[in-house]
Amino acid sequence: MIQSLVKSIFGSSNDRYVKSLGKIVNHINALEPQIQALSDTELQAQTAKFRAQLADGKKLDDILPEAFATVREASMRVLGMRHFDVQMVGGIVLHRGEISEMRTGEGKTLVATLATYLNAIEGKGVHVVTVNDYLARRDADWMGQIYRWLGLTVGVIVPNIGEFERREAYAADITYGTNNEFGFDYLRDNMKHDRGQMVQRPFNFAIVDEVDSILIDEARTPLIISGPTEDKSELYTQLDAIVKQVPADWYEKDEKSRHVSFTEDGNEKIEDMLREAGLLATDNLYDVENTQVVHHLDQALKANIMFKRDTDYIVKDDKVVIIDEFTGRMMDGRRWSNGLHQAVEAKEGVKIEPENQTLASITFQNYFRMYPKLSGMTGTAATEAREFWDIYKMNVVEIPTNVPVKRIDEQDEFYKNTQDKFQAIAKAIAEKSKIGQPVLVGTVSIEKSELLSKFLDEEGVKHAVLNARFHEQEAHIVAQAGRMGAVTIATNMAGRGTDIQLGGNVEFRINDELSDMPEGPERDAAIERIKAEVAAEREQVKQAGGLFVLGTERHESRRIDNQLRGRSGRQGDPGLSRFYLCLEDDLLRIFGPDTLFSRMMNSNLEDGEAIGSKWLSKAIETAQKKVEARNYDIRKQVVEYDDVMNDQRKVIYEQRAEIMDSESVGEVVADMRHDTVNAIVAASCPAGSYPEQWDIEGLKTKVEEVLGITPPIDAWLQEDAVEPDLFEERIRAETDAIMERKFAGADTEIWRRVEKSILLERLDHHWKEHLATLDALRQVVFLRAYAQKQPINEYKQEAFGLFERMLETLREDVTGILVKSELRITPPAAPALPELPDFLTGHIDPLTGLDNSGDGDGSESQPALFGSLAGSPRAAFSPGGAATAADNPYAGMEISRNAPCPCGSGSKYKHCHGAAA
Repeated sequence: MIQSLVKSIFGSSNDRYVKSLGKIVNHINALEPQIQALSDTELQAQTAKFRAQLADGKKLDDILPEAFATVREASMRVLGMRHFDVQMVGGIVLHRGEISEMRTGEGKTLVATLATYLNAIEGKGVHVVTVNDYLARRDADWMGQIYRWLGLTVGVIVPNIGEFERREAYAADITYGTNNEFGFDYLRDNMKHDRGQMVQRPFNFAIVDEVDSILIDEARTPLIISGPTEDKSELYTQLDAIVKQVPADWYEKDEKSRHVSFTEDGNEKIEDMLREAGLLATDNLYDVENTQVVHHLDQALKANIMFKRDTDYIVKDDKVVIIDEFTGRMMDGRRWSNGLHQAVEAKEGVKIEPENQTLASITFQNYFRMYPKLSGMTGTAATEAREFWDIYKMNVVEIPTNVPVKRIDEQDEFYKNTQDKFQAIAKAIAEKSKIGQPVLVGTVSIEKSELLSKFLDEEGVKHAVLNARFHEQEAHIVAQAGRMGAVTIATNMAGRGTDIQLGGNVEFRINDELSDMPEGPERDAAIERIKAEVAAEREQVKQAGGLFVLGTERHESRRIDNQLRGRSGRQGDPGLSRFYLCLEDDLLRIFGPDTLFSRMMNSNLEDGEAIGSKWLSKAIETAQKKVEARNYDIRKQVVEYDDVMNDQRKVIYEQRAEIMDSESVGEVVADMRHDTVNAIVAASCPAGSYPEQWDIEGLKTKVEEVLGITPPIDAWLQEDAVEPDLFEERIRAETDAIMERKFAGADTEIWRRVEKSILLERLDHHWKEHLATLDALRQVVFLRAYAQKQPINEYKQEAFGLFERMLETLREDVTGILVKSELRITPPAAPALPELPDFLTGHIDPLTGLDNSGDGDGSESQPALFGSLAGSPRAAFSPGGAATAADNPYAGMEISRNAPCPCGSGSKYKHCHGAAA
């Protein structure tokens, strides 16, 4: 109570921080008249002026007020949009590497231009990260008008563009793109063998749009570049058929962790089924020989029991496409790992793609932490403030709205079952639709969207459905969701990127209705008509109560609920929000406290009857906090495990960069060779041991196997005071001599390229194998918990040992290849003349357009292509038997060789007067 009293008097720490930024905003506003007085040319020259000031030693903070004032004025002149003071506050927060939380409709896209321009002046590159390709393109074109007008370059990174275009986009002052593309480009760059092929520059500053979606929701799974392994389609299909026969009492499932496993009785019975199907290599299911079968059996069970069609994935074009549980979007190109995607494909009976092996991977957490300065913006981040600080060291700053929010957030309504709830929702929507109030309905899955759609059809309510099935139309559907009587059903609203404007969106209506109308007075009049209609309709919608946001159930995360609510009441508009819940909702069924169920079930709630209470809302919020905490633990665990790999990844990638930048890797290769020799000798002749304890035969075998040489080790043993150091020194000397002879007999530049190429190729190979080993280790290390050991500590210890062994194997591999290889430089063979076919087909003359496919002269004409013309049909027209240029009166004229000869002989020009040409 005392805390709330102090807060009411002095304001929260957030309020005080925002208030402190008011001084900078006042400074920006004071500069506005001065900036407004500049001509276009003078305003555009500001960028060069700022760069000169930075070169003279000024800091970005020193030029911030004038730079922000410049962007505000440029925006007015180019886009006709002036930044509000609260948007200036948001821009300062972004520049400081913090998260700007701004309500939906407050213009985050425009806010980003302030910090983006200021930081781009340095020329080190600014990345603006969006959640999808549509927003990346849209913002690069839309906000790019300001940047280009001020003399900065803008690039955009989207899928399916070439390497040259990517390099150009990254070289720009400002680069827009999606989180996936930025991350994958980083991984791809570190798989290349030439520095010139890399597309990214060193990291500088990134602004992440919808920062909670990207850095929180999508951070639960790492980015992975993988390659196909052997095809095991038949195994997936066989196991899927077996699992589909399994009754419910054979397994136990935990919906909270999405885990399912066989019971003890179920294990025995499934073992018999596998044995009958001939899938077991031995009688015991859990023998090491059956490991692969057990793994894929578990995945088949998980796919059939825990993964639901139209909720977790959809089947489109004979492919299983994952649906993002937070945004409801299709995630084309993404696949579940460890054979799970193949198990789902087998379940759905679509083509099974081969399982993939990891070639490179990174989590979003570790990718974005590589930026020296990182900031973000979203409408909902406060609930995850602790995680943003723990993982990314970013503060969340709540920016006040430009106009006070007038939206009314009503209490949740609670029903007994889904049927009652959806009937009540359909009736409520029908009532609002009749009075012209637009309704936006938020659902948690495609399945629920389509179920509600059926209820609305029964009520006779016209509506639009927005989900992963109709991904392409989403911008148009969302843009007009604020029109009179509009009813829009949306599967999650996170990161849609299009504001819902009351009365409709003028720009979208112009594009949709006037796209075929040419420029002119008629089009201008039509545009004015549309603007007037939208303005009038906006007033009608306001009178009807603004946008009504209706949630069909609470999401696992409060942020998603807040994102849905935030669509209503933008920029001071009126609005209404309400959530409908029931006992069958996943959140309450899985995570709700037992007391909640017992009390509600014992209250004898009548069918169709609704209740609402603060206690109930509090219980739901508690359930959501439980889920958020669990999801945070999952993400934290992902980061903890990837941090181990990240340290190793940095070493490998830095080593690759050094190799690519080096003119010669001779010293590195020599060090690897000496280390390999030392390791081989140390393994057979440990330091401090007696000669009789040495494994001399093993040493001989290993030296011959790795280095391809047979040194006189037995003779060395006859010498007095023989030590392992002597073996190392003499074997090193022998291998050095071999390499010197090779180097002396080869072109220096070629040999250097060979060494570099082999080193990079083997490094990539062993790193790939190491990643696969770490993946396997991570799958089983949790079992160490049964021995009272911390899995993460065990993983760190094992991973370190595996990394050391990988480096040792790499040194041995590179040394063996170079010592045993022979470099042969052979001149390229003379190209063989192609064999001509009997008939040349499909040849279209470029000048006449005639199809000469049937003009095959066969064996008669072929000798004339390589030898004398004499004796060929081409000379037949000349009485002298041989055609000459003097015999051709048409020489010098541009006549196609396949066209009829102008002399009127009826033959083609090439067989008549053109034969001498």
